[in-house]
Amino acid sequence: MAAITVSFISSAGRAAASTRPRRGPSLAGRLFALQAAVVVVVLAGFTTATWLQLGQATDDATTREMLSIARTLADAPEVRDAVDDPDPSAVLQPLAERVRLDTATDFVVVMSPTGQRWSHPNPELIGERFIGTIGPAADGGFVTETYTGTLGPSVRAVVPVLDRGRVVALVSAGRTLSAVSRELQRQIPVVVGVGAAALGVAAAGSWLVSRWLRRATHDLGPAELSRMYEYYDAVLHAVREGLLLLDGDGRVQMVNDEARRLLALPGDVGGRAVDELGLPPALGAALAAGTGGSDEIYLTADRIVVVSQAAARWSGRRLGSVVTLRDRTELRELVTELRTVRGVADSLSSQAHEAANQLHTVLALIEMGRAEEALEFATGGPAQRLVDGVVAGIGTPELAALVLAKAGEAEARGVELVVADGTALPAGLADPHDLVTIVGNLLDNAIDAAAAPDAPRPRWVRIGAEVVGPGAGVAGAPEVVLRIADSGPGVAAADVERMFGRGWTTKPAVDGRARGIGLALVDRAVRRHGGDVRVSTERGSEFVVRLPLVVT
Repeated sequence: MAAITVSFISSAGRAAASTRPRRGPSLAGRLFALQAAVVVVVLAGFTTATWLQLGQATDDATTREMLSIARTLADAPEVRDAVDDPDPSAVLQPLAERVRLDTATDFVVVMSPTGQRWSHPNPELIGERFIGTIGPAADGGFVTETYTGTLGPSVRAVVPVLDRGRVVALVSAGRTLSAVSRELQRQIPVVVGVGAAALGVAAAGSWLVSRWLRRATHDLGPAELSRMYEYYDAVLHAVREGLLLLDGDGRVQMVNDEARRLLALPGDVGGRAVDELGLPPALGAALAAGTGGSDEIYLTADRIVVVSQAAARWSGRRLGSVVTLRDRTELRELVTELRTVRGVADSLSSQAHEAANQLHTVLALIEMGRAEEALEFATGGPAQRLVDGVVAGIGTPELAALVLAKAGEAEARGVELVVADGTALPAGLADPHDLVTIVGNLLDNAIDAAAAPDAPRPRWVRIGAEVVGPGAGVAGAPEVVLRIADSGPGVAAADVERMFGRGWTTKPAVDGRARGIGLALVDRAVRRHGGDVRVSTERGSEFVVRLPLVVT
């Protein structure tokens, strides 16, 4: 399923540009057009604002310049001396024209405090009244304004000529608006050049962004991207396998609902490192390192998970890894139950032959008139004693059937399975599936150890249980102590600390399948019910399981 999913995603992405129907411009093209429109509008507004600001700045600069020229001329001694002459124009007209030409102004006018001109660029207007505002200047202040005079609209300044604090004349300097406009028009190439340069830079930037986006989105349009996201999201969350997508740094980029359930992940895991999600250490380390392999079995808090991890590539570039998760908890339980049923069936089949022989013997003894010997023979065999001990001591039917099945399996391998006297495993101790998991795996290991070639004789496995307490159970409740011992060669003391971890085993692989999960399952099942499991290696091996007995 993982291969199909990855192939679907990759092939769909590669073929999107060539097989999809074109429904308008791509997202990159639309973004480029939008950016171009925004840039043009912004630059047009910026250029207009710059032009208006430049015009205002030019007017202000011209006003300040005219005021400075007028004041400089008003402070000249020649002007004050000429005021007292019978014909002031004879001195002031040449002086004013020289200043006008030197400063590139359109007019420099010297006048009486009442506004009668003593100089003018047009000599014919000398002696006439000045056209404009002079009141503030005649009172000792100054005037700056835009006014229409004999030369047309102009920017002008009027200042007083003072002699011992008395206003004896007025000086006005001005420049026509047409001249100011010509000065402003000389700035047009600069403004246009700056705007064009800004437009070029913005267009180049937008084109680069559009090109990058075109590659990133594979030239897809908004509707296509939306539809693809909806389909992919629906597919990824609908698959029955858990799916986890990791980037090159081992951070979660996508997780579907089944993966959340199997790994008991919190709500927000996007962007977090996979080894920081609270996963079992072995699983977290394997996923982070990208060594999850194929069909590897890992244990979570309450699940058996088959994990496969493969590299995700696009156009030869490694994007990260795809992790698929499959739940094998129920399958494992079904396999265990099936093995139990088969064991019971095999045991019943083997006992059928023995029962037939015993029945013939009993009948023959009765025919011989030896009824007491027949009764003792029928009820005193070891098989019957085993059944009686199991039925009397084990209150869970599924577990009793398992023990009887294992007894038949052990007998077939030359091992005697013994139920200790006084065994007490009351009903309701734990979930039957968990009890079958715990006892079944421990009995399997014990029978394998006792049947090993280097195991001493006689070969036996003993199971016993007792109720002790009150102990360390739930709320101080009594405990059930289950003991399973064998006559095998035992376990090395150095292996005791790690034998309940995933992957530890002393047995070779069968049919290419790795082993080493049974004891890990036992440990998880025991801890799930608040108990603990220990092992003793003094003589052979003895596993001691403690489970709290909750009295109802």
